[in-house]
Amino acid sequence: MAPRRSPRLPPQIQASADGTGATRRRRRSPRLHHQTHASEDLAGVTCQRPRRGRPTSLPDNDDMMREILLRLPPLPSSLTRASAVCRRWRRLVTDPKFLCSFRAHHRKPPLLGVFQESRQGVVFIPVLDPPDRIPPACFDLGRCSRSYGYDVLGCRHGRVLLKDRKRNEAVVCDPITGVVCDPITGEQHWLDFPPDFKRVDANGAVLCAALDHGHVNHSCHGSPFKVVLVYMYTNDKQILACVYSSETGLWGNLIATGVPCEISNSKPAVLIGNCLYWLSFGDTILKFDLDENSLIVMRGPPVTSSISYENRQIVQTVDGDVGYAVSSYLCFQIWRRNVIGHGVVTWKTWKTIELQKIFRLSCRLVHEHLIGYCEDVDVVFFHVGFTVYMVQLKSMQSRKLYEIKSDMPCHPFTSFYIPGTTINGGNRSEMLHDT
Repeated sequence: MAPRRSPRLPPQIQASADGTGATRRRRRSPRLHHQTHASEDLAGVTCQRPRRGRPTSLPDNDDMMREILLRLPPLPSSLTRASAVCRRWRRLVTDPKFLCSFRAHHRKPPLLGVFQESRQGVVFIPVLDPPDRIPPACFDLGRCSRSYGYDVLGCRHGRVLLKDRKRNEAVVCDPITGVVCDPITGEQHWLDFPPDFKRVDANGAVLCAALDHGHVNHSCHGSPFKVVLVYMYTNDKQILACVYSSETGLWGNLIATGVPCEISNSKPAVLIGNCLYWLSFGDTILKFDLDENSLIVMRGPPVTSSISYENRQIVQTVDGDVGYAVSSYLCFQIWRRNVIGHGVVTWKTWKTIELQKIFRLSCRLVHEHLIGYCEDVDVVFFHVGFTVYMVQLKSMQSRKLYEIKSDMPCHPFTSFYIPGTTINGGNRSEMLHDT
């Protein structure tokens, strides 16, 4: 009887010397890459199976890489670290068009630190952790940093507005541009106050002139700016305002409220939409409309008079309207403005939380002061004892920042900033910086 053949292993016939063929079973090994057939006609011919080739590298796609790099966090160290990866990444992140796209993509710049007055002058206090922490020496305000005779009126859009108490002048400093262009003196624009401001205690704000042209906080350095000054007549307590334009180098016409109002230079303005708001004494709020160049006094919430002026702060609510925050000995409260029919405005309580829960302190509060607010990142600053805390209004989570004895107002400074880093390539050294 003939042996049974397996259907899975077909017979292989090898040619012999006498021409006869012998049939035999042969196992196929899955790891066998080639077979050699020995015969008179095909002696030593190797039939090799095709192997899998190595994957070919994809061509460089700069557009795809730009989209990836745009999504890096807008912190000072992000692009600096990316530039150190390779020459290609360095070329992409140093492209001025990419830097504009990077700022436009993130829209809101990070909070780098605060400016605060001290006995030594105006000082910069960083709030970010390493490696994003900016050394105070990087922000040079010139002689304003070394003299006690200057008041900080506000920080916005990468600039700082200060007032010279002796000369009755305002100085607008752009510390980032100063570091890039001239790390010793910095870029400064000196402004003479209008004549009517000479004998009064003025408050003011600085902002980018492109605010009404789709401003996204990404191209302010070196661009035109505006300064809005407000002051109070000592006789009838009427508020007047005046606007300076860096494009014309001139002050505009005086704008009056028509009703009495009291303000101080200890509380900086808050920008909500296209309007600036100043906190006034009593239960009123001063509003300057940048579109209409109008100045009005609006009624605030019915806050008890026992809460001091230092513990009140204008804030922005989630719907982009005006809010009013107050801090008492036991709780922190935010009021929200509600506009009903026919232009009638009412105020209602939006949030109330105990201060002990905010700061997570086991002991009783000695004293607390509301010393600042940043509309870009929606945080308020408290001075509790000798410690400054930052509180996120949405989550009500607090973070301890630094120790300081003074409870002077702090002025938050937000901006996109890329610290200088030197990368050696052959015989030349290049500098990555914010342009």
